[in-house]
This record gives sequence, structure tokens and C-alpha cells, in this order.
Amino acid sequence: MNILPNIKIIGLTLFLEKQKILVIADSHIGFEESLNKQGVLIPRLQFSEITKHLDTVFKDIKPELVVMLGDIKHEFGIISRQEWRDTLSLLDYLMEKAGKVILIKGNHDTILGPLAEKKNLAIREYFLVDNYLFCHGHKLFDEKSADWKKSKTIIIGHEHPAISLRDGPRVEKYKCFLLGKFKNKKLIVMPSFNFVTEGTDILQEKLLSPFIRNISAFEAFIVGDKTYKFGKVGKLM
Repeated sequence: MNILPNIKIIGLTLFLEKQKILVIADSHIGFEESLNKQGVLIPRLQFSEITKHLDTVFKDIKPELVVMLGDIKHEFGIISRQEWRDTLSLLDYLMEKAGKVILIKGNHDTILGPLAEKKNLAIREYFLVDNYLFCHGHKLFDEKSADWKKSKTIIIGHEHPAISLRDGPRVEKYKCFLLGKFKNKKLIVMPSFNFVTEGTDILQEKLLSPFIRNISAFEAFIVGDKTYKFGKVGKLM
């Protein structure tokens, strides 16, 4: 399903068809080890889930570039053992599939440098191609900059949007994409590429990104066995 012309939803990723760019947001590698340290005993299966999902994505497309939209790793102040192992393995996997990878800095990526250096990758605050602007979404952009003025569509992560749907007593939470506007530009908010949690319920929980001003005006695209267009968030409320 296309969320906008030229931008296709494939699972939990976006693919810019003309530019052959695959976009992944908020993998939060190392989240399981962080939970284990807090006494939450869950298996460390996320890396296998990530690669299994990406194997399905790469069956459909052949990107020339992968943009990782921030919060690649989870820990703020350290690089955990799991982050060293799984982040480097994921970068190897992506470079084998697409050749080129761009890392956008998220708020969790305070100590991403040593991992990026191992693979000779630069860390960017944002990335602009044609009129598409990619940034993490935790802070607003300099609207006086030339790149901001060139952009017409902004693609962000950070929010981890999800929606809880109720059927009688049963409630299930699903990851979702959001499509709306920020100022005079189109705004796409991506779900997290993290398979430990579904994310933030946009119908009930406090939102994080300063780019999201009026959530009820956004359209929701829910990811289940396939992508479902659910219309305006305001109607779901």
C-alpha cells in the first residue's frame, strides 16, 4: 500500500520507489538486555525477528540505500554487549543487501559513534533527497535552513505510534503509520522496528514528538497481517 505517491508501506518499513530508498525507524537494539538488567526476564530474540522481517521486505524490493531513522540502539550512556553484537550484525546485513546505509541520530544514539566507526559510516542529524527530509523527530528543524525550505515531505520516527482496538472485552494493540501535516509540509510518522513492544497508544498516551500538533487530524495506517487504512485518528477517538 502507498501512503503517498512514490512512498510504499512494506511491513514496518517505507520504500521510496523512485529513489530506491528503504527507511527503518527505531530498532532500539539492546532493549532486551536493558530489561534483563531491570529484572524483566525476556529472551533476546529481537535480532532474529528483525532479520526475519527484513528477509520478507527484501523479497519484494531491491533498495540502493537504507536510511535508519534514529534510535538504532537503546542504551543512552553505554554500549551493551548485545548492542555491540547485534548492531554490527544488522549493519553488515543491510550493507550486504543494499550496499549503502545512512544513520540518522536519534535521542537514544548518544554513544553510537564507536559502532558507526567500525563500519565506516557517518552519523547525520538529518538527510535530504529531492524534496524528502528524513530526521528522527525528537526535535524541531531549523526552518530558516535551505534544506528545510526545499523539503515538501518529512519522514520521522521517535513516536512509536500504535493503536489499541477493542472488540468487546478483547483489546489488541497494533503498530501504525501516521500521515498528517506539519506547517505546510506532509508528515509521515513511522512505527518502531522493535519487536519487544508495540509502542505508544496514540489514542490514550501522551505524545512525544514536537512535530505532532493535532493528532486527531492524522490518518492512521494499521499494520497487521497486511496494512489497513483506518482513516482519521479523530474518528477512532
